[in-house]
Amino acid sequence: MASPDGHHDDKSSVIIRCQDTSSVGVTFCDRFSLDADSVHYAVELRAPGLTARVNEVVAWIWDSDLTAFLEELAADYRGWDGERSWRTNDRDLTVSAVCRSGGYVGLTWALRPWTRAAGGWGASVTTWLEAGEHMTSLAADVRNFLTGTEVDSPLGDA
Repeated sequence: MASPDGHHDDKSSVIIRCQDTSSVGVTFCDRFSLDADSVHYAVELRAPGLTARVNEVVAWIWDSDLTAFLEELAADYRGWDGERSWRTNDRDLTVSAVCRSGGYVGLTWALRPWTRAAGGWGASVTTWLEAGEHMTSLAADVRNFLTGTEVDSPLGDA
């Protein structure tokens, strides 16, 4: 996807693969900026029988940060009770997190574009990652992606 000014970075992406089922995953890609206040990017979900994509998720500099949410999850690698969640200001991307015994974090990635429009759609997948190191790597990769530092690190392959 090219930005309106023609700047497009094909190399920068973050791929998250579920440790339990490698065919389930999430990709952050096609990042571009229109101004100093925001970063636009695409999010793709994959699972057997499912492919979903939102082309223009927006991260605002004044918005709550996905990276900070992921870093908090990584810091609490010993676990927590209940569910934690984060969402974009436009509510087109939501991430919910739960902990299960054995040191695993379940991240449910939900796409719901056009939430106010009739005929909107939604899709979600859940990726399971090891708490601690994998969550720390995910947070760093997402931070690098959103800030424009070159990454191409498929999580779950390590």
